[in-house]
Amino acid sequence: MDSFSNKRKIFNDPIYGFVSLPYEIIFDLIEHPYFQRLRRIKQLGLTNLVYPGALHTRFHHAMGAMYLMGQAIEEIRSKGHDINDEEAKAVTIAILLHDIGHGPFSHALEHSIVNNVTHEDISELFMNRLNEEFKGELSLAIKIFQNKYHKKFLHQLVSSQLDMDRLDYLKRDSFFTGVSEGVISSDRIIKMLNVVNDQLAVEAKGIYSIEKFLIARRLMYWQVYLHKTVLSAENLLVNILKRAKELAQKKTDLFCTPALKTFLYKQYSKKDFKNNPELLDDFALLDDYDIMASIKVWTSHKDAVLSMLCKQLVNRRLFKVEMQNLPFKELKVRGLKNEVKKRYNLNDKEVNYFVFSGNVANDAYRGDIISINILFKDGTTVDIAKASDQLNIDVLTKTVKKYFLCYPK
Repeated sequence: MDSFSNKRKIFNDPIYGFVSLPYEIIFDLIEHPYFQRLRRIKQLGLTNLVYPGALHTRFHHAMGAMYLMGQAIEEIRSKGHDINDEEAKAVTIAILLHDIGHGPFSHALEHSIVNNVTHEDISELFMNRLNEEFKGELSLAIKIFQNKYHKKFLHQLVSSQLDMDRLDYLKRDSFFTGVSEGVISSDRIIKMLNVVNDQLAVEAKGIYSIEKFLIARRLMYWQVYLHKTVLSAENLLVNILKRAKELAQKKTDLFCTPALKTFLYKQYSKKDFKNNPELLDDFALLDDYDIMASIKVWTSHKDAVLSMLCKQLVNRRLFKVEMQNLPFKELKVRGLKNEVKKRYNLNDKEVNYFVFSGNVANDAYRGDIISINILFKDGTTVDIAKASDQLNIDVLTKTVKKYFLCYPK
């Protein structure tokens, strides 16, 4: 009992106030080095170059999502649905660890250093490793995380169109960026949660909160997550890591922290992670500090391309970005490349690090994947896109694609 009471810690969250840890194992998981690593990974990558307050971490977000899960469990139980203690503990563990596999700077690593290994893949590997260390105590949590448990609504609380992950990150990212358009009423939404035919549903009187949630999500994507200057910074980082990887493949000497060196000088697949347990431990040592420490040193590297790119990021001399609804004409892109090649004395391959185009998509609501069901008093459920009297909810079901072009100012 003394041991358990020592683990009933309370932390002060800037969004929700005082939050207590519900289970002993939650304390032990939070104390684990794999989870503590999340303190050293920013939730929004390089977004702080646009919104200076966006310095919160994946640790903050995981703790917040865990708190919301506790609120949701309590609410669903109060409406007569059975969630036993083992299931409650398991789904709380699942949401706590849902982002544990994230690498430094969010998705930048997935596109540059590690190929075809997603953060979801790494999260599962970490959870399986922790399950071994905790003698099988995470087995049910992993089942829920993988959507292999018979109560499907528990997985939906972890991963769906209306999960605790999204409820927390919208509210938290809005708070730290100062972008008020992202403010949502997570309390109201959770109070309206119910379960029908093993699927999450929202009671009809909460429909306006869901409309606000979907609109907030769309606005946050264009204003924060896909902000054109954020795209510029993140693509610059991806190009730095790609150039470093290219040089490393040629055995060029690069300053690296030991953790970064492991992944920079060799190519690893998902299979390698499964077959080599030490590789996961190496990944667990990799965080934002490894990347930024290396980039700072690379500003004076003899490779002109790497040096220029790193100076741009360190000194926030980001690429100019143009954004439009149609692809950029090849003639314009080619003209910019020729101009930049002459200005910086680059060859045809090197110029692609400085002039490049791409596209981003925003789909605020994907009812075709799993819908947000609105529960009416007669017991019927209707997809939010059909139940809403707001025409713009139906519009939000359509994926919007925009094209961007980056080049030096």
